Amino acid sequence: MTTAALEPLAGRRCQNVLNSLHATHYFSPDLGRELGAAGVTHPHAVNFAVRAAALGPVGAGAVAAAFYNYKYELVARHVPTVWESATPGQVLAARARAVDATLRRLLGEEAVASAEMAEAARLALRATEACSRGARPLYAAHADLPVPEEPHLAYWHAATLLREHRGDGHLAVLMSAGLDGLEAMVTHTATGRGMAPKWVFSTRGWSREDWDAATDRLRERGLLEGTGELTERGVALRQEIERETDRLDRAPYEHLGPDGVARLTELGGAFAHAAVTAGAYPADLFGKA
Repeated sequence: MTTAALEPLAGRRCQNVLNSLHATHYFSPDLGRELGAAGVTHPHAVNFAVRAAALGPVGAGAVAAAFYNYKYELVARHVPTVWESATPGQVLAARARAVDATLRRLLGEEAVASAEMAEAARLALRATEACSRGARPLYAAHADLPVPEEPHLAYWHAATLLREHRGDGHLAVLMSAGLDGLEAMVTHTATGRGMAPKWVFSTRGWSREDWDAATDRLRERGLLEGTGELTERGVALRQEIERETDRLDRAPYEHLGPDGVARLTELGGAFAHAAVTAGAYPADLFGKA
């Protein structure tokens, strides 16, 4: 019997809706409350701690390398000293409590306890069976964590694995394309789908001067117009980056199969839409300005 082929963009669309729900906790007041109770109070320290905790009590170099688009000096102001306030294990426990509270608040108790949530968790976990650890440090570290028992937390855990699996591969593609972390953000923002510059400055540690210097480098390479818009070459490069990222990330979705990917995208899209409608993200997070 012939197995239907996976549509080229199906995996990307599925991962996008999964990532949308995963990322809600970074903007959740529940995260600040739980990490604050664990002794981590600065917003930057919270961000570094919750995403890096699976790696263990690593230093600034490891975090900056794995995260890629944060300014090293910002990371070094908070890592590794954050581990003096809370151990990675304490951070992971606090994050789990924050995710639980966030999903219950954004989605509602009925959705959290629904058959659809349990189904989404099963499908997403099945997809993760085909993920690979090689050269994927953030994915590999999170893959060593136990799968939560509650379906909504298991779904979030699987979404995290699929996010970091794609993300680690994406960084390899950016390096191959000759884009450093800030240049990658400038070009992504220029597509209209990336983070707005003011959020890059406030969360990633870069300044307007850093941004302008990266913009100048990209103009010299013929990737940006004088107005800051992508040139034809720039558009082609961004498209190639996404295609190559898709290629490196296709195994989980091929493993799940077209029907499973379509169903997971449907379920995940409904959960993500509900979270966005409930105010999960700042209104001005994305855009060119």
